[in-house]
Amino acid sequence: MRRRPAALAIVSLLLTCGISACGGASGNGVASKSPDAIVTEALDAIDSAKSAHIYGSVTSGDSPTTLNLDLLAGKGGRGEVSVGDLVFMIEVVGNDVYINGNPAFVNHFFGTAALRQFQGRWLKAPSNGQFAFVAQVSNLQTLVRSLLVPHGTLVKSGTRTIDGRSAIGVRDETRDATLYVATRGKPYPLEILSGGGSKHGRLTLGAFNESVSLTPPLDPVDISKLK
Repeated sequence: MRRRPAALAIVSLLLTCGISACGGASGNGVASKSPDAIVTEALDAIDSAKSAHIYGSVTSGDSPTTLNLDLLAGKGGRGEVSVGDLVFMIEVVGNDVYINGNPAFVNHFFGTAALRQFQGRWLKAPSNGQFAFVAQVSNLQTLVRSLLVPHGTLVKSGTRTIDGRSAIGVRDETRDATLYVATRGKPYPLEILSGGGSKHGRLTLGAFNESVSLTPPLDPVDISKLK
């Protein structure tokens, strides 16, 4: 098997988007709080969420990373991820990671000789091995907390409506990033906008506490048993 540092691109790109802001508008009282307090409210809300859907993209230079995931707190997640031309479906169930990648993905990690054996097949791997980054991305609280770590100067940046929900933004002026937080109901983080120029992105969260079913794929190739 081949392993390249670029395999961790998804995690590094998301973490460079680290956002330290958030907001509200009237309804749950979050709009009247300080930017730091709003971040705390958003973190508390996501910690109590049983599930969520997250989708969007982050671009660094010419390499876009996209996510479209249903995450179940403490259990794992499922959906599709792409890093440049590497596209792969994931299903993370407990400590097991299942991946079904396109030919570019298979070639990147295993070489052209593995294309016939692995193409179109689900692969099974431990969550602490070569594909640990997939387990990190599918952990709801870990992923959101990595994006909400406060840094730089924070200011409120006005209100918006995101998927029909009112939200207030808090902007990290140092990192040129803004997080929008729901102002009615629980103050969930609803959208994360980052930067401009060569580094920019938008991640949207929703479908909080909706049912998510995680089922291991049938007959996967257990790559931990391969030489």
